[in-house]
Amino acid sequence: MTKVHLLLLLMVIVCALSVVTSQDKARKLFAELQKEKDRAQQMEVEWGQLQLEQSTWAMPARVEKIAVDKLQMQLPKSQQIQFIRAEELNKSLTQP
Repeated sequence: MTKVHLLLLLMVIVCALSVVTSQDKARKLFAELQKEKDRAQQMEVEWGQLQLEQSTWAMPARVEKIAVDKLQMQLPKSQQIQFIRAEELNKSLTQP
């Protein structure tokens, strides 16, 4: 009977080691999952900040100020404005 006891003891040790190993793996995976959730949350915050920054950079008043100050652009006078109808534009594009 000692061989049976020894075999059972060996099986218990193997089972105990496999439980410990699987628990350790589960802890590591859980820690990795938490880290990835934190990273996703940080990316969402950064995305919100980037959207806010984009809306700030694209504000019409800011664009107009840069056009006037840095590019020396100005609004055209009313006599310089010409309206072209879409039909006329299409005709001129299709004619050789």
